[in-house]
Amino acid sequence: MLNQGDSMLSDSSTKRRFKFTKRNIFLLTLLIVTASLSAVALLLPLSTEANTVILNIGDVAPQDIIAPNAHSYQSEILTEEAQIIAANGVAEVYAAPDANIARTQVNDLRDILTFIETVRLDEFATLEQKTLDLSAMEHIQLNPESTALFLNMTESSWQALRVEAIIVLEQVMRSTIREDRVEEARRSVPALISFSLTEEHANLVAELVTPFVTPNSLYTETLTEEKRQEARDLVEPVVQSFLTNEIIVSRGQVVSGVDLEALEEYGLLQSQVDWKDYVSVTALVLVCFGFIVLYIQFRNDLLEDTRGLTVIAILFLIFLFAARFLLPNRTVIPYMFPIAGFGLLVTSLFSGSAGRILALPLAVLSTYGLPYSLELALFYTFSSIVGVLILRNSQRITNFFWAGAGISWSGVLVMLSFRLIDQNTDLIGVATLIGASQVYGLASISLAVILQFFLSQALGVTTALQLADLARPDQKLLQMILRNSPGTYQHSLQIANLAEQAAELINANTLLTRVGALYHDVGKANQPHFFIENQAPGMPNPHEGLSPYESSAIILQHVTDGVEIAKNNRIPKQVIDFILEHHGTTVTRYQYVRAVEEAGGDVDKVDINNFRYPGPRPQSVETALVMLADGCEARARAQRPQSEELIRELVEDTVLKRQEAGQLNDTSLTLQQIGIVTESFINTLRGVYHPRIEYPELKEPDKKSNEAGTIPVRTESP
Repeated sequence: MLNQGDSMLSDSSTKRRFKFTKRNIFLLTLLIVTASLSAVALLLPLSTEANTVILNIGDVAPQDIIAPNAHSYQSEILTEEAQIIAANGVAEVYAAPDANIARTQVNDLRDILTFIETVRLDEFATLEQKTLDLSAMEHIQLNPESTALFLNMTESSWQALRVEAIIVLEQVMRSTIREDRVEEARRSVPALISFSLTEEHANLVAELVTPFVTPNSLYTETLTEEKRQEARDLVEPVVQSFLTNEIIVSRGQVVSGVDLEALEEYGLLQSQVDWKDYVSVTALVLVCFGFIVLYIQFRNDLLEDTRGLTVIAILFLIFLFAARFLLPNRTVIPYMFPIAGFGLLVTSLFSGSAGRILALPLAVLSTYGLPYSLELALFYTFSSIVGVLILRNSQRITNFFWAGAGISWSGVLVMLSFRLIDQNTDLIGVATLIGASQVYGLASISLAVILQFFLSQALGVTTALQLADLARPDQKLLQMILRNSPGTYQHSLQIANLAEQAAELINANTLLTRVGALYHDVGKANQPHFFIENQAPGMPNPHEGLSPYESSAIILQHVTDGVEIAKNNRIPKQVIDFILEHHGTTVTRYQYVRAVEEAGGDVDKVDINNFRYPGPRPQSVETALVMLADGCEARARAQRPQSEELIRELVEDTVLKRQEAGQLNDTSLTLQQIGIVTESFINTLRGVYHPRIEYPELKEPDKKSNEAGTIPVRTESP
């Protein structure tokens, strides 16, 4: 069975596990939601410009669509049309005249002439029978008049006609006859017949020869296609060019393929999203957010700050959606959009490391799918990182202006490296983009400064600029401390110097430490005369007339008074923590000892909690440093140690007592860091309380000794 202590420990452990699990679920949900919305930003056609439309070939343009910038590109459609025209201009390729075709036709003609001659010489057939035989020939159809002439002409006329027919056909078939020129060749037959024949016999020769005239040069598809392909290959790509504000498609115009191609080239045509787009966007989002997760898992401070991570995610999405809305179809605006402001903002609110790392995925996602995506991604990435590196801890407003200059000119260099080799960008265009880059840097720092002011209040984060402003000597509250309690003001300056130097050695937040030290005793300004540093020498101590309880209550009250004063003056919570924690839960020991003495030495009659500071114990390294510095400085001011050994003993004893009292248990201070802090305090206090040389007092030299040349010696201490 578990005892009560074990049960409480078990309940506490269970509660911690529940909180841990709940936080992890929230972080996982935040990651999924942010990644999903980022994918939506990349997939949705967010550009709603009037000249971005959904059109197809054959549609009527509802409005004038104007080119946003001067641009030239190779038109595939126009190039293809030019290639078709060139190919169609190539004549069909025919083979050389085939002599075999001519021989075949001449042989066929000879067979016909032999058949006619056989019929003519048939002595047993009647005239009617011969007429029927000639009309039954397959390759030639003779009219009745021609048949009668063939049968009735003399043998000499027949032989002359027969020879002439063969000669004419041979002459015709020796020329090149293509399919489309057959009729032309047949019409040329009468002109080739010998004039020695009578007209009737010449007509018979033409009637015999004409049917046998046939193409002897045939079309060759393979050769023709080769010639046409050569013509296509010789066609230069057709370049389509548009000037800025030139109308691509006029209102009421029927959209052609060329128009559609131009709109796609400019990105003015909203296209359908298919599965490939989903896969590519998902892959890019997974890579970017995997990169973010790998970074954040090594940043415990960010993992614990769920509110901060939520703000970062919201800022990331705002910048991403704004970029996806404004960047498409623009020429100059992408070089003015203040995306570097995100990195500066994260740096000023959280850390430079987070600003540099998170700027990269935002730059990649914002420029995805844009015409100049690589150039813009590098433009945003390098300018953001340069700005963050220059800004660093941003303790001065001038740091922001230097960061803006770095953003502008690093962006200019990236832009020039791409645009100077781009034939589509002229010198005027380059000058315009240089001017846009200057606006980009100025807009980025302006956005970062303005937003960090509001977001720091919502997050409870104290920015370096706020701290730097609070550290100014003319700050209203510091002036009040100086006027009301000058001793406390000087004491606070000493604490600030002690703690700040130690913070620098252990890489703590030096500016926060200094500001916290300056304001840690602000509550003493309400009743300054009750605190010894504000009492003039010889002045009666007001605590002597008070009971230990009253005296302790007044001393303890400076913490609550300080918190009230700080809140009324809108001092950030991180600085108020120094007021609450610089004494932790220690005890006003002087008053407690007096109370015990008045109780006859019986500690049971005195409730120590009446003399204990409300706390809590220091929760950060910075507040712990101020606690230790406060204790060391107070003891050193009271004891006035005159040697380094006494200073070392004082510091080490003060630090050890705070450790033994458990006042440092809630901080991340290590023993090594405590040792470094101790040595830092010793070195600083040694410079303040260094022992001085005792100069011997000499009598005023008399006139005689002066005359002897004795040099008088100064007796006052330096």
